Amino acid sequence: MPVTNPWLAGPAPKKRLDRALLEERIANLLSSQNMCVLATTGPDGPLATPVRYFHLDFAVLFTASAASPKMRNIAADPRVSIGVFAPLVGQASSRGAQLFGRARILTPGDPDFAHYWPAYRWQSDHVERSRSLDDPPAGPLVVVDADRIVYTEHWLRRDGYAPRQVWTGPDDGDQDQRSERT
Repeated sequence: MPVTNPWLAGPAPKKRLDRALLEERIANLLSSQNMCVLATTGPDGPLATPVRYFHLDFAVLFTASAASPKMRNIAADPRVSIGVFAPLVGQASSRGAQLFGRARILTPGDPDFAHYWPAYRWQSDHVERSRSLDDPPAGPLVVVDADRIVYTEHWLRRDGYAPRQVWTGPDDGDQDQRSERT
């Protein structure tokens, strides 16, 4: 029987991408998508929420009503996981990332707000809601700096690389020598 992608058969390779190539692929995924699933934990248990995001490097940014369940959960426990994925056509197109980190809720008075705010493109929301572009929102802005990213791309198998790659932040040692933690 003819097989469209014979490189998908058999055991997955174990070869790791070097850090620069892995970071390029993660940045491409974050730049080419705009929806994620944010996972938080609260008094009623886990909560997974679809969220439109923007990013600055490997920091994911979004806004939300301060009274929303996800914001209450973040205030109680800032540890979050974020899933970003590309549309799936078949196994060969499987591409996504799980980002792990701590969410920070920034307001205009916070020192980091001015650094992240320009990456949040609020103007399209204002136009869609017939709001004046002369009256920008004031936040709060949620920023999740990734400590660890588990990146999955089955197309990597074609070139002999493991379909699951792990990136860790700069303070966590040499990523190329790490074993996978999921």
